Amino acid sequence: MNTLTLAYWGHGGPGPWILLFPLLWAAVVVGGVVLLRRTVWRRGGGPRRGGPPWQGPGPGGNGESAAALLARRFAAGEIDEDEYWLRLSVLKESRSGPA
Repeated sequence: MNTLTLAYWGHGGPGPWILLFPLLWAAVVVGGVVLLRRTVWRRGGGPRRGGPPWQGPGPGGNGESAAALLARRFAAGEIDEDEYWLRLSVLKESRSGPA
C-alpha cells in the first residue's frame, strides 16, 4: 500500500507546498525591511529631519530659504526686477511682523 504524505507528491517528488517556504522567507525579509524603514532608518538625516515626511524639504525643494529662492528665480530670468523687489519687500515685512 502506497501512502501519500506531505513530503512527497505522487511517487517520490516534493509537492507544490514546497513553494510555501521561499514565500514565507520573502515575507519575513520584506517585513523586516519595512519595519526598519518605518523606525530606525527614518531617524537619520536627509530631507525628513525636522518635520514630517509629507511636508517635504522646503520651499525650493532643497531646503533653501524664500529669499534665496526669490534671488534664484530673478537670476534665472523667471521674474523681472520690479517683481523681485516687490516680493522681497513683502518677505521682509512678513518677517518683522505687523506694526
